[in-house]
Amino acid sequence: MNWQYRHVVLLLCMLAFFVTYFARLAISPVVPFITEEFEISNTLMGIALTGMWLAYGLAQFPSGLLADRHGEKLIILVAVGGTTVMSLLLALSPAYGVFVLAAIVLGGVAGLHYAVATTLLSRTFDELGTAVGVHSIGGPLAGLIAPVAAAWIGVRYGWRPAIAATAIVGIPVFALFLWRVRPTDPRRPDEPLRASLELGALVGLVSRPKIAFPLLIATAGTYVVQGLLSFFPAFLIAFHDYTATAAGVAFSVFFLVRAGSQIVLGRASDAYGRDAAIAGSMLAGAVGLPLLLLNPGLLTMAVGVVFIGVSSSFFSAIDPRFMDALPVEERGTGFGLVRTVYTVLGASGSVGVGLTADLFGWAAAFGTLTVLFSASFLALVLNRVLSTGY
Repeated sequence: MNWQYRHVVLLLCMLAFFVTYFARLAISPVVPFITEEFEISNTLMGIALTGMWLAYGLAQFPSGLLADRHGEKLIILVAVGGTTVMSLLLALSPAYGVFVLAAIVLGGVAGLHYAVATTLLSRTFDELGTAVGVHSIGGPLAGLIAPVAAAWIGVRYGWRPAIAATAIVGIPVFALFLWRVRPTDPRRPDEPLRASLELGALVGLVSRPKIAFPLLIATAGTYVVQGLLSFFPAFLIAFHDYTATAAGVAFSVFFLVRAGSQIVLGRASDAYGRDAAIAGSMLAGAVGLPLLLLNPGLLTMAVGVVFIGVSSSFFSAIDPRFMDALPVEERGTGFGLVRTVYTVLGASGSVGVGLTADLFGWAAAFGTLTVLFSASFLALVLNRVLSTGY
């Protein structure tokens, strides 16, 4: 395969996603050092992290609006450059209040990337599922590298250098993107902002059957994935008496599988249809989660981890489905809106899983996730069998 300009764009979009993900994941491993220095509780630290992730979700919609008016390249540069700058400012925070504000702004600028990059790739690739799958690898790769790197730096040099390490990857990626990616023409540079923000039009967009149906699936899936990202190691330690090291290894395997599955599901969605690939991922989750609960041995646990890794990669199939359903002129704003809806609603998975585990135990918490994946799979099958057109 000849190395073409579009592959340069794809690689740099993936690296940009890596930077925005790396910056957010680099904080968690050094939380104990931060709470100790600022003399705050875990609850107050949780408020800062929750604000960051909510800002990330809320930024998806305005990112589409901005890209429609200024072009995708500029917004991605703002995302990568802003993430790098805010990571440095976060590392320099003199007090807890400043840290919270910096964390929220970090989440906001990082959230400008994904929807805009997907729109840019829709301009560049016909095989959008494959392209989105490769682009999405940036997240799992950051999940493998950032926690280990941040923990190593944090132990030896402190939490501030650990968080500031984002600049090591952020600055080169920003420079490469600026140099190698051509400017993109805005799709709707002259449309009044008020027209894009008209509530009736926004509700109308997400209410379209071809948008609303996958939006429900995406929200349920995001809820599950957010719950797994937040509590999978804790579940293994509390429910199966794993050591922290063993749970960490399982979590790393989960990220490794996610990295490979992004491409596989994206290519499958191009070759066999979006819904077939999405349904396959949901079925993998519906099977894998009960295996995690049973865990009669290493082999069963390994299969379960692989299955949930596959299920957590459904984004590379469902995001192109949204793009297919949106007219070209609506892809920036429309996809940004869709991403905000399912990312923000799905973010409640952290709270939901934690609360269910506290009230009813880990079996009930992970059983709920199984129900969501199973219901999503059945909904996709019925949609196909009944030919509803959703």
